[in-house]
Amino acid sequence: MTDSNRHPRRIVVAGGGTAGWMAAAAIARTMGRTVDLTLVESDAIGTVGVGESTIPPLVTYNRLLGINEAEFMRATQATFKLGVLFDDWKQVGSRYFHSFGLTGKDHWSAGFQHFWLHGRANGHGQSYDDYCLELVAAMQGRFAHMPEDRMNYAYQLDSTLYAKVLRQMAEADGAKRVEGRIAQVEQHGESGDIAALVLDSGKRVEGELFLDCTGFRALLIEQTLHAGFDDWTHHLPCDSAIAIQTENVGPPVPYTRAMAHDAGWQWRIPLQHRSGNGLVYCSRYLSRDDALARLLGNIEGEALTEPNFLKFTSGVRRKQWYRNCVAVGLSSGFMEPLESTAIHLIQRAVLRLIRMMPQGEISERDIAEFNDQQHADTLQIRDFLILHYKATERRDSPFWRYCGTMEIPETLAQKIELFRETGRVFRRNEELFAENSWVQVMMGQGIMPRAYHPIAEKLRADELDALLGNLRDTVARTVASLPEHGAYVARYCGAAQPAMPAAAAMARG
Repeated sequence: MTDSNRHPRRIVVAGGGTAGWMAAAAIARTMGRTVDLTLVESDAIGTVGVGESTIPPLVTYNRLLGINEAEFMRATQATFKLGVLFDDWKQVGSRYFHSFGLTGKDHWSAGFQHFWLHGRANGHGQSYDDYCLELVAAMQGRFAHMPEDRMNYAYQLDSTLYAKVLRQMAEADGAKRVEGRIAQVEQHGESGDIAALVLDSGKRVEGELFLDCTGFRALLIEQTLHAGFDDWTHHLPCDSAIAIQTENVGPPVPYTRAMAHDAGWQWRIPLQHRSGNGLVYCSRYLSRDDALARLLGNIEGEALTEPNFLKFTSGVRRKQWYRNCVAVGLSSGFMEPLESTAIHLIQRAVLRLIRMMPQGEISERDIAEFNDQQHADTLQIRDFLILHYKATERRDSPFWRYCGTMEIPETLAQKIELFRETGRVFRRNEELFAENSWVQVMMGQGIMPRAYHPIAEKLRADELDALLGNLRDTVARTVASLPEHGAYVARYCGAAQPAMPAAAAMARG
């Protein structure tokens, strides 16, 4: 068959939600008529739908798809996010901020933390935080787009509404949606590859490449193909969550909050017209009833929804691409939402698949490379999440005593001890979290370097004073010029007030 009359590759996406429609929208827009794309989902099957906090790569993803930012934010009731505020993680009463920006100004030989540490050793008492534009802006509740993308940001959004935006795009670009519950997955007798999805109506949806977006069920990749799963509960012990939406009680702030409690942590994420809340916990140390009572006792504003109870196991599928099936989203594995990486991992899988889209037969080399890269991504994110639990001074509960004394991967131990001894952090192989993220979290959790790069001592005292003073002043002046975040959102992408959910309407009588 020549290239000119090669039939479009038949791609079938099993499952909708954020994962399914992110995949369908990107593939349909990128691949065009070279693919015949069908998405199968059932209105009777709900989605997890609590992915409200994102990280900056989603800005790039939306731009790649040609999504108008203001329209997208209006449709998803989104606000801007400059980072995460961590309460009570190092110890009860402590607080630090993990921002999306850079701190200070690096030298090619050494990061800014080395110059700050040198200043600290010589009497400079200003916080490391004062040198980060995004951090200072977040804590003052300010935001604006800046020239040359100087402000690094992400979104706080309604992921269910985001899926609807992506569905409209995908269908406009030729994707077909088939309604129905998947009753059976047919395999080829000889190869074991997936041949078709059989719906409860009896309809068969055939394909050559299948994307498993069926969530925790992993209907294709695990229930059918048995790809295997690596359980990381030993390092990430939380296994349960409860989510609930509430009314906003004030202007939305440009950051997510992660508040530690004695058996896990709680999130608070402000959108334009509501806030997302949730309690993440380890069921070995906290019962479901006590977790619900704790969450309801620590929310702001009236509840708009009934509690959504979730069970999960942190870990990863051993093969995220197996035979002719690619797992995307929760079917590929799960790491708790502490650093808002769930949507990012969907994005990475989808873009990586598009880069490796087969023309003829599926290449085993492509499969191996895809799995290696995906596995590297998940290991690096895993280590960053474990850091939050391991590097703690808390010993006030069995949960924190376990976390503080648990064994950790050697890759993370090396990173921690290198920073503790030398102040150095190195980013490897397009690692998601850059040096400044590691520095902010490690110092925020109480790991302070015992030394710094000798190049910092090259500066005379007056030169060091000038460097640090100018950087602080620039940040302070820039932030002072920014508008209040809520006012900026209202002007830029203000959404119409949504209809009141039934639960809230009934509560009000």
